Amino acid sequence: MLSVNDFSKAIRATLILWLITAIIYPLFILIFGQIFLPYQANGSLIKDNQNNIIGSSLIGQSFQSDRYFWSRPSVINYSTGEDGGETGVSGASNLAPSNPDLVKNIEAEITKLKQVGITPTADLVYTSGSGLDPHISIQSAQNQIERIAIARNLTPTQLQQLIQKNTEGRFLGIFGEPRINTLKLNLELDEFSKEIGY
Repeated sequence: MLSVNDFSKAIRATLILWLITAIIYPLFILIFGQIFLPYQANGSLIKDNQNNIIGSSLIGQSFQSDRYFWSRPSVINYSTGEDGGETGVSGASNLAPSNPDLVKNIEAEITKLKQVGITPTADLVYTSGSGLDPHISIQSAQNQIERIAIARNLTPTQLQQLIQKNTEGRFLGIFGEPRINTLKLNLELDEFSKEIGY
């Protein structure tokens, strides 16, 4: 049977743990992030020359024009529009491999890519688990060079150099595969086109 002293100890321990986990620790993380990692702590936002927010390096965007590198397909359309709400949504389709709708979606993506002369790759056909993946593989970017070169009157060599410049290595040098942030690459593509007058 609990004594009054045991009950008092339990309440004090609960209050101390609540103070540490609900106030002290979050406050420490907030201050640490704002002082040492402000870019990451505030959402890794990408801004233009007028300081307007264009997007986040952590969240993909949909690109459909022939003038841009296309992103991975997204079941939630990268959380845009009214369905996204203020904070957005994320998630995959949750369609099982045996689901005929999944096969239809994949076949539709393959057809769309082939119609514009892009050799399909896995990450240009399959959606990501979050629906917000900002990266494509190097091969996926290279498979789009010819289409963009024609649309922007650039040479494949110029586009290849932009791809190489925007290639991110493996995390900590060992995890994952080299990849390209589509938003950053497309922003640099626009900037390069302006510089050379196209």
